Formats: sequence, structure tokens, C-alpha cells
Amino acid sequence: MTPESFIATKAAQAISEIYGTSVEASTLQVQLTRKEFEGDFTLVVFPLLRVSRTSPEATGAAIGDWLKANVPEISGFNVVKGFLNILLSPLYWNELLASISQDAAFGQLPATGRNIMVEFSSPNTNKPLHLGHIRNNLLGSSVSDLLKAAGHNVIKTTLVNDRGVHICKSMYAWQKRFNGATPESTGKKGDHLVGDCYVEFAKMEKEDPSVMDAVHDMLVKWEQGDKEVRELWAMMNGWVFEGFEQTYKALGISFDKVYYESQTYLLGKELVQKGLDMGVFEREPDGSVWCDLTADGLDRKLLLRSDGTSVYITQDLGTAERRFSEFNLDSHVYVVGDEQNYHFQVLKLILGKLGFAWAQDIFHLSYGMVELPEGKMKSREGTVVDADDLIEKMYQEAKATSEESGKLEGMEEDQKEELYRMIGLGALKYFILKVDPKKKMLFNPKESIDFNGNTGPFIQYTHARIKSILRKASEKGLEGAVSPSFQPGAKEIRLIKLLNGYPQKIQDAAADFSPAIIANYAYELAKEFNQYYHDTPVLRESDQEVLKARLVLIDSLACVLRKAMGILGIQLPDRM
Repeated sequence: MTPESFIATKAAQAISEIYGTSVEASTLQVQLTRKEFEGDFTLVVFPLLRVSRTSPEATGAAIGDWLKANVPEISGFNVVKGFLNILLSPLYWNELLASISQDAAFGQLPATGRNIMVEFSSPNTNKPLHLGHIRNNLLGSSVSDLLKAAGHNVIKTTLVNDRGVHICKSMYAWQKRFNGATPESTGKKGDHLVGDCYVEFAKMEKEDPSVMDAVHDMLVKWEQGDKEVRELWAMMNGWVFEGFEQTYKALGISFDKVYYESQTYLLGKELVQKGLDMGVFEREPDGSVWCDLTADGLDRKLLLRSDGTSVYITQDLGTAERRFSEFNLDSHVYVVGDEQNYHFQVLKLILGKLGFAWAQDIFHLSYGMVELPEGKMKSREGTVVDADDLIEKMYQEAKATSEESGKLEGMEEDQKEELYRMIGLGALKYFILKVDPKKKMLFNPKESIDFNGNTGPFIQYTHARIKSILRKASEKGLEGAVSPSFQPGAKEIRLIKLLNGYPQKIQDAAADFSPAIIANYAYELAKEFNQYYHDTPVLRESDQEVLKARLVLIDSLACVLRKAMGILGIQLPDRM
């Protein structure tokens, strides 16, 4: 039972005893006391005046007097106008600590029964994953885990854009300028080799714009099932898929279901025909098909080209319909950058016009782009920050920073290597996820690896510090235990309050699709622990009852830190 529900239950008893009227505890408004007032939680008295028929001050005082006299866990109160500020006793916080420490599922919210699909990553097979994809992948994976913690059934999915004009550009360049090069012959990851082809095509197009005609011819042949084009397409995509898988593994990314545009684009064509039959879409004299959205304040949207080939939104229509029927979805979250805001406005509108009521259950998690100190990245110009290179750079930064700090002295080399990877990835993930998804962000690898401040390594080091204390206690034969008579002090109560707030943070973050709320909560928890440990050396405590309770407290802190950072996909080391 949360403090809010505990106070509401006791306040309902007080109202029944004082005024002879029953009220549902769930209808009472209990909230955290504002910082400028004394108290832990506040009962809003105004709605009760119809029962008390007295002033707000008198009503609050009467309920407060009853609570203090009849509830041992309540140590005091004060009334400010229509607000009853309640102080909970150390006895209550002691009981709450014991409850949290014994609850293995603490922070996991009750099952909702809702099925939510989260689509993220969804790369094109014409280039390797880059820094922008990393933010997408980390957001998608973290939001998925966040929604699971909030009690939803979550299906993690990706739609691989493995066909289309952009793929044909790489294919055409490979045919003309790469002399049969393969990942084996070049020593390059397959996605990198294909990315080189894409960059090369941009140069070819500058030299001779007519090469685009050949690319369009190639796309038409692909849709017609041309054997030679299809074989080249399958070979080059195979190189890319293998490269993607290596990058996903390094980032700790996985999917429950993978869709391929090459397998779904025809689903969209079926819906285009349905829209034509309904009179929702229009076919132009050149054979192209459009949806007129001008009455909705938007433009006309192309759905099929004059040559019969489909566009991005065509397959998005078909895939959405397939997913909602296949998984009986209550909601579908698309994790896609804010440059596609218009696309998802159009998608929802068209699906609604086709008669799908669930169109309103589509949510676009629109996130800001990642920029570097030198500006935006451009794939065609080959100025992107490659994901694989960045992961390696983070490893090197973690290694250099750790060696400079001397924190890993005495460790075996293989342990150090594992830690460097853990710290580097933790720094990368935390730096990206601590920023509100809706905001653009500037990424600086060196800034992200710091053992002080709001960083992943700081939280990792805090966890390792707690585990070190617990190991030393165990070596002395000490085990944590919360005695019923333990009286937590103000600093301990502050930590217990923070711990207790974790489930609410999960609820808030899931409602806002924002892992940043969890990231910054973890930082606050780590920061408070370090201040507490600075002021309260745990193992030097002479009172064994107090020492054992403090061991339970910091063990619970470590557990919640692991859960919170786990939602971000970040591992916390036991030694560091």
C-alpha cells in the first residue's frame, strides 16, 4: 500500500467516525506536500466541506486530531487553509522500507491486459546504422521495457525498408563502379559496403542526372520479379542484414517480430484498391493514385505512382492493418524522428477514411534529431557518425577515462575489458536517454563518460560502491535486517521516500513515453545515496540494529537502481 492510499484509508475512517458519513478512500485527494510547507503528504479538504459543514480549517483540524490520536504511523499535522499536511512517523517509514525490501516485483505495475506494439529502428538497407539510428533504437527498446513495467503486453517490432528507389541506387552503383566487390573481398561489414555504394551513387547523379532513369527502371523490374535484379537485391540485402545484426547485438537490441517492406508493400496496394472502390482515392489520367486531404488542411497524397509502383505510405497502410488484426492491438507506437510528423498525420487520416476505427490508437513518438558539435549528418555525403565506429569510440573513451582515474587498478585484464564495454555503452545510452525524446540533442562522446555528474558511469560507480559495502559487511558476518523498533533518521527517510516514488515514476514515464524520467530519477537516487554515504559511513555504525537496517536500505537502493537502469538497457557492475 502506497503512503497516499494508506493516508486516504485512514482519513476515510476518520471522516466516518467524526461525521458519521462513509466516503470511498479512492475519492479522497492525497498528494505530496509542497516543499514550502511542513509535512509528507497533503489531504485536500475542500471536497469534504459538504460533509463537515464547517470551515476548511476546522475540518482539517478535526481530521488531523483524529488521525494523530488513532494512527501510530502519523506523528503530526498542520492545516493551511483547505489543506491538511500530514507527517508520517519513523515507524511508518520503517514499515515501508521493510515492505519495499521484501517485494521482489517492486516497481512492476499491475497487468493492464493492453496489447501495445512498438515499432522502432526500421532502417533502410542502403546504409549502415548511424548515430540517429542509435537514438531511435535506444528510445524504442527503452520505451518497450518501460511499457512492460507499466503492466502492458508489448510487442517490439521493426519494419526493414528493404526495397524501393534508395535500395536500387546502391544496387546500380555497385553494378557500375564496384567491380564485383563483396564484404569478404574488401574486409568490410556488408552494411558498410552497401553504404559506400549509396554515397557513390550520389556522386554519379551529380555527374549525370539521367542515371535516375536507370534506377527507376530497376525498381519497375524488381516489382515485376525480374530474376537478375531480384538476385542482386537479395545478395546485397543479405550483406546488410548480417551487418545490422552485429550492430544490434552490440547495442543489446532485439525484436519480437520483424517485417520486411518487400513482403508488405502489396498489402498496401490492396487497400489502395479498396479506397478507390469506396471513392476515397482518385486515379489520375496517368494512372497514379492520390488521396485528397485538402479538406483536412493538408495536401493531396500520392499512393501509387503512374508506373504502378508504391510509395512509403502505401506499405505503411497495409502493415498497420495487418498488425492490428494479427495482434489485436490496443495501441501502436511508431518511434520515428520529428521530420516525419506530417507522414503520420496523413497515415492516421487515410486509415480513418478507409473506415478503421483503430486509426486513432496510432501514436507517433516523435523525437528530436541528434546533432554533433559540427552540425547535422548527411547520409548522401557520407558525413554520418557510423554506429559501429561510435560504439568502438565509446569503448576507447571508457578505457582512457578509467585508466586515468585509476578506479580499476588490481582487476584482471579480461574483467577490465568487460567493464570498458559496459561503461562505454552505459555512457552512450544514458547520455541519449536522459534527454526528453521531444528535444533535439547534441551528442559529445567525451562529455558522456564522466564518473561525476549526471552520467551513466556515475550511476554505475554508485552501484558498484553499494555492492562493495555489502560485500564488506558480508565478510564481517553482517546481514541486513529491519527491526520493528528501528527509527530511521531524516536522511534515511529521504532515501526511503525516493525509493517509494519509483512505481509512480514508472507510471509517469510510461504515460509520457519518456525514458528520460527514469534516467533522471536514477541519477537523483544515486546522488542522494552518495550524499548519505558521505554523511553516514554505514559500516562504522556501532548500533547493530541500525547498521543492519542501513544495509537493507542501501541494498534496496541498489536493486531499484538496477531496475531503473535496466529499463534504459544499461548494465550496472558489481565491481568498478
